[in-house]
Amino acid sequence: MASLRRQIDDNGVTYNVYADNGGGVQRAWSLDLFPLILEPDDWQRIERGVQQRIRVLDHVMADVYGPQRLLASGLLPAALVQGHPGYLRELHGLKPVGGCFLHLAAFDLARDADGLWWVVSQRTQAPSGLGYLLENRLAIARQFPQAMAHLQVQRLAATYSALVEGLKLQCAGLVRNGRDPLIALLTPGPATETYFEHAYLARYLGLTLVEGSDLTVRDNRLYLKTLQGLQQVHGVIKRVDDEFLDPLELRADSRLGVAGLLEAIRAGNVLVANTPGSAFLESPALLGFLPALARHLLGEELSLPALPTWWCGERAVLDDALAQIGQCIIKPTYAGAPWRASFEPALGSRLTPMERDAWTGRILRRGDEYTLQAQLPLSQLPTWRDAFSPQRAELARIAPRSAMLRVYALADGAGGWRVLPGGMARLAGAGDATGTAAMQRGGSTADVWVRTPGAVDAFTMLPVQPAWRVAAVPQAPVQRPVHRVTSRAAENLFWLGRYTERAEGALRLARVTLQALNSDDQTSAPLLRWLGEMAVDNGLVLADVPGAQQSRRVFERSLIDALGQADSGSLGSSLHAMRLAAAGVRERFSTEVWSMVQQAEEDFFRRAHAHSADAVHASSDCLRLLDATSVQLAAITGAQTDRMSHDDGWRMLSVGRHVERLAFLSSALLLALQTGAVHDDAGFEGVLSVFDSTVPFHAQYQQARDLPALVDQLVLDHDNPRSLAWVTQLLRGRLARIAGSDISLQSVLAMAVPDPAAWDYATLCFAPDDLATPGADAAPLTLLLEECSSCAYALSDAIGALFFSHSSASRSRLDA
Repeated sequence: MASLRRQIDDNGVTYNVYADNGGGVQRAWSLDLFPLILEPDDWQRIERGVQQRIRVLDHVMADVYGPQRLLASGLLPAALVQGHPGYLRELHGLKPVGGCFLHLAAFDLARDADGLWWVVSQRTQAPSGLGYLLENRLAIARQFPQAMAHLQVQRLAATYSALVEGLKLQCAGLVRNGRDPLIALLTPGPATETYFEHAYLARYLGLTLVEGSDLTVRDNRLYLKTLQGLQQVHGVIKRVDDEFLDPLELRADSRLGVAGLLEAIRAGNVLVANTPGSAFLESPALLGFLPALARHLLGEELSLPALPTWWCGERAVLDDALAQIGQCIIKPTYAGAPWRASFEPALGSRLTPMERDAWTGRILRRGDEYTLQAQLPLSQLPTWRDAFSPQRAELARIAPRSAMLRVYALADGAGGWRVLPGGMARLAGAGDATGTAAMQRGGSTADVWVRTPGAVDAFTMLPVQPAWRVAAVPQAPVQRPVHRVTSRAAENLFWLGRYTERAEGALRLARVTLQALNSDDQTSAPLLRWLGEMAVDNGLVLADVPGAQQSRRVFERSLIDALGQADSGSLGSSLHAMRLAAAGVRERFSTEVWSMVQQAEEDFFRRAHAHSADAVHASSDCLRLLDATSVQLAAITGAQTDRMSHDDGWRMLSVGRHVERLAFLSSALLLALQTGAVHDDAGFEGVLSVFDSTVPFHAQYQQARDLPALVDQLVLDHDNPRSLAWVTQLLRGRLARIAGSDISLQSVLAMAVPDPAAWDYATLCFAPDDLATPGADAAPLTLLLEECSSCAYALSDAIGALFFSHSSASRSRLDA
């Protein structure tokens, strides 16, 4: 069990309860050691019954949004459809792309004492679990590989592949020029509790993970905003509830959807799985009507029964239903509806006589809002109950837990459905006396193994083949999926780079300043003037704080106090902004890297607030804090360089870092010239420290403080990553790669970056007007530094206009 727990932690599998970008509760995914094993006969009955039920549900949805014969004939009460908030009148008459309304659905099953399976509920709007199910399988397979092989456990990949290929087949008519359809997975974002599985599933299926802000509708077509322009999206697997999909026609306060999406769906220009408007199918009351609907629509009896269910909106069954309330679960008919009764299901067997009378009164007054379902005690699954500590190992034992099985039906694109040969067993919490199986109440999960009497399907969607297989049989090269970098992700990465570099620059400046204020260098007026103006320009102190030359202690105290303020523009605010930017693209980072980003911010603020009131040791404590933070930032920047794919997203991060570096270093050197700090020994060393170039400078020039040497090292040296020549040269290369083959974009971006090849060494290093005396007119060098500083901000604006906003048709390409 310890090995399994380590694997879950290493893979960063989380179920985030009420998480948010500001640090909500992240809980490690709970997976039990023992799988639920289903024999072939059991599985065949489940598979046949689920396929039959999904066919009925698809027919029902086609009729409800079409001729509505079921409503007219009374086989389906209008109140359960048109009175349900999940019914979208905006889509009545819709003919979905491919002709299929439902592409995936989940069914929750319970097993009785005789071993028979019963349907408890069904999920069609945005059923969760497909990603966690995969992680469960991979984790348990590593624990019991021999057992899986011996028991002939069926694999899952072929069914997942059929879903994706089916979506592509149905979208084929939307694609021009014979290209592959672009299928995206729409997530609410990192704040949602199941964000891990959205990112995991998108990677596994080869889909583009997008948020609502990544998409836009133009001319009734859905487009993805990427670094290469607008690209038409042909299919969407949505993980967003229907009511949030389109703020123009549904919830106006939604920021999770796309304005105009419903119009694009009605126009037949995008396939959405599942088609919006299926939420009414999730009502528990519908279960009681499905047997008659199956006979009418398919001419068949349902082979997989549902628990007896009574909708209290029918007067004919109300008396019989209320007589059994003590043996039923009371459920809301319209769960989540703001104008309907919405409540947690109540177990009739646990109600006192007074409570039962109260529920009966509510049902008699508004019967349509209540549904009663027979209560079936859940079957038990053996689980491993771990010891609380090594000293209490005797507590480790096998213990029974109530279990509910969730299985999934996936469309194959050819008019049929496949049932995923496995599923996810949801286990009730150890202290949950209700016997429910909910993750929010401390429940856990178990893998589900379906045994097959025949050969196990060897198909896999994992990119890595075993070494022996590759060596023994020549394999065609694996076709890499197209990795599109969305404009939102690119913008977050760009600002992640900028804030990371800004934090490093502020840290070095603060450290140099504190060291100068507490050493013999405090007598250097040029150094203190330069550091004071730099501190104000970079938000380390407020402009109205007395300068270091006027009141050294007041200035020092103000700098230390501001460092830990998250809203001051100082180091703390840069670390906070860095973490927020990283949270927006969390799926691009390993668990270790994401933890480093979080830890750097948490450690900094904790230590900054701990010593902020201690005036005696504040400076030395602050320097130790800066040293520790410097190590953490070095680890983060190293991870950004070596542990990320070097795609356009990474290049955008690198561009952000070096745009910020160009602005900081050019303005620092320009101010050092203007204040005369470069003509002072202490100021000279301070400039080298801020440029993080003390060691390479003295390694090449020993103890010289020659100004031409300084300019050569900090401006012209193409091998020094802190020189302006190196930064501008790298920026030109990175931007050209991002722009790709679009020459117009390259020319626009290149024009904003000075070309270091055109810089004249003799003019910059040896012009007397520049370097001979303090305060002289430093025309050539000063103009270059001013150009570099201004171009950094112009370049940032140009990047935003070209890659992030997509506000002008001339700046984007519409690729179908």
